Amino acid sequence: MSIDNILDRALRGERLNLEDGIQLYESDETEKIGQAANEITKKWHPEPITSFVIGRNVNYTNVCDTYCRFCAFYRPPGHEEGYVLSDDEILQKIQETVDVSGTEILMQGGTHPGLKLDYYTNLLRKIKRHFPQIHMHSLSVAEIVKIAEVSELPVQTVLEELHQAGLDSLPGAGAEILDDRTRQKISRLKGSWQEWIDVMKMANRVGMSTTATMVIGFGESYEERILHMLRIREAQDETKGFKAFISWTFQSDNTNLKAEPVTAEEYLKTVAISRLMLDNIANFQSSWVTMGPEVGKQSLSYGCNDFGSTMMEENVVSAAACTHKVNTNQILQLIREAGKIPAQRNTNYDMLRVFKAGETAENDFVMQN
Repeated sequence: MSIDNILDRALRGERLNLEDGIQLYESDETEKIGQAANEITKKWHPEPITSFVIGRNVNYTNVCDTYCRFCAFYRPPGHEEGYVLSDDEILQKIQETVDVSGTEILMQGGTHPGLKLDYYTNLLRKIKRHFPQIHMHSLSVAEIVKIAEVSELPVQTVLEELHQAGLDSLPGAGAEILDDRTRQKISRLKGSWQEWIDVMKMANRVGMSTTATMVIGFGESYEERILHMLRIREAQDETKGFKAFISWTFQSDNTNLKAEPVTAEEYLKTVAISRLMLDNIANFQSSWVTMGPEVGKQSLSYGCNDFGSTMMEENVVSAAACTHKVNTNQILQLIREAGKIPAQRNTNYDMLRVFKAGETAENDFVMQN
């Protein structure tokens, strides 16, 4: 069945539905879907600029009582390898980020049953006292819900107090697939897709922006992937809080959930379809951490306008034996090889610096583990 009618409607600005999305997934014309997604990207971003943010993942704890089958990073409460970083260790990691012109901290851990709201608010205030310029794009929906549970407080109160203490925005972690059949299979204790959406919308209402993610490769159906996109699209219609959408691929090594690796073509098709389905989100990030720099570069022709974070430190994906290392100047090179102009942005997608032809970053680094 031809997909031309679907792509023509998308290019005219018509909203695609569930059946359209499934039909695109069933098509083998990935390049054609990518070309249409690229045209949509140009409508959002007429200038050939690909942005990136200099940031660092700070995994403040690996103690977690959610026990996701797909996670190789967590340790159960009481485990000898469990840890909580000291405040000084966290501040040191942030200082190292600031020293290389970093602007974003993605601070995430497990759902630690021993850490109440005051731990987080005290830590955030301390961070902001030392680094008022840093953007705290931190904590996941699951962590927010756990904080509310152990603190015996409503989720909205937790979000308001965290925001007041210095939490600037919520990343899209924990979305995985926003459909309860797959969620029950891979992460029985994490909560429903509706809970994830509700917390994100609540975060938007208390003044925080958010990002949305999708992880493919759990054995989910095409229908579930499209439902995921439609549920994010509906939430975005309501609160307009999602700054970006990011597709990831499940990495099964060292986890309790085995699956066939997602191919580069399947990843690129997903990126392109998400750009066509999510007609109300401006920015789409490449996933070079899981797919590698070359596929990341290709994604810039399949709907992505952003190369994500330089990620000075990353522990969750690398725990599943998948870590692609690049430094800032390699990112500049990859963006240029894709025919784009590199630009450093902040978390709000304000451009901080557009790199001229041949210009390199003065403060370069290699991602550390």
